[in-house]
Amino acid sequence: MKREASGRKQRTTKLGYNERHARSGITAPLPDIETFPNQFKGYEITIEIPEYTAICPKTNLPDFGTVTVHYMPDQECLELKSLKMYIHAYRNLGIFYENAVNRILQDVVKACRPVWARVTGTFAARGGLRSVIEAKYP
Repeated sequence: MKREASGRKQRTTKLGYNERHARSGITAPLPDIETFPNQFKGYEITIEIPEYTAICPKTNLPDFGTVTVHYMPDQECLELKSLKMYIHAYRNLGIFYENAVNRILQDVVKACRPVWARVTGTFAARGGLRSVIEAKYP
């Protein structure tokens, strides 16, 4: 175990991943997702974003995938241009798949307070493995 600057012990795995890698990108500043007033009730919205890209915080290699946001709006709907700018902000951000999907869900819920929401990340194969991550609200 190594010690962080704070003196706290930092757990490191055999592959060299540590807490700094695990937390990378979770609290990074990102553009706000804007909304507009919803006019109807009881319907669902699915938004596919096939050009998601970010950076692996350990290797600094690019990650690619499709992020799908599926939700039932309540009072507000997500404004698509601001959502696009929000997602594009991940391009140079070091963040793991799991953290990105959960962060996107958190930010979507914060922006529009949906009845329910689901964010799915389907990430491109790398090294013979493909990951699909899903986070749900509530």
